[in-house]
Amino acid sequence: MIAEEVLVLQLKQKNSQAKAFEILVDAYKVRLYWHIRRIVLDHDDTDDVLQNTFIKVFRNIDGFKGESKLYSWMYRIATNEALSFLKLKSQKLKINDEQLMSDKLANLKADVYFEGDDIQLKLQQAIAVLPEKQKLIFNMKYFQEMKYSEISEILETSVGGLKASYHLATKKVEAFLRDN
Repeated sequence: MIAEEVLVLQLKQKNSQAKAFEILVDAYKVRLYWHIRRIVLDHDDTDDVLQNTFIKVFRNIDGFKGESKLYSWMYRIATNEALSFLKLKSQKLKINDEQLMSDKLANLKADVYFEGDDIQLKLQQAIAVLPEKQKLIFNMKYFQEMKYSEISEILETSVGGLKASYHLATKKVEAFLRDN
């Protein structure tokens, strides 16, 4: 893959934008898909959010100042898009966020794209009951093995706060798995 700075420059120039965007999508679509999927749980919803994420990246690339890494900026967009999607979906269905996640979990095992076993399903249930920020931090650290500094950049929060949130999330997940 070409250097991030070069890619950003190519994304901002009209004559190289299309090819650079193709490279960007190829480089990040899988990682962003799984990041979003762990938030929204459903494959079709994930595809919609991923598409919206890339549209926002494309439309707003001129506003990217390079103060963070490109992937951190894109993860922040993907996170916000996923959370906004869930909020809108719960409003449309006239249910609260907890009920929406409960419904999504109930449908997870029937999802043809869900490849997990009963243990994986239990883990997803444990994660689903975490507060939103702890859920995001747990998913990024546990599943994506991100460094605290990277998560800090994406969520715009302190490393110390992240470590405390991850520790609390881990304890809650362990307790859920032990008790259920």
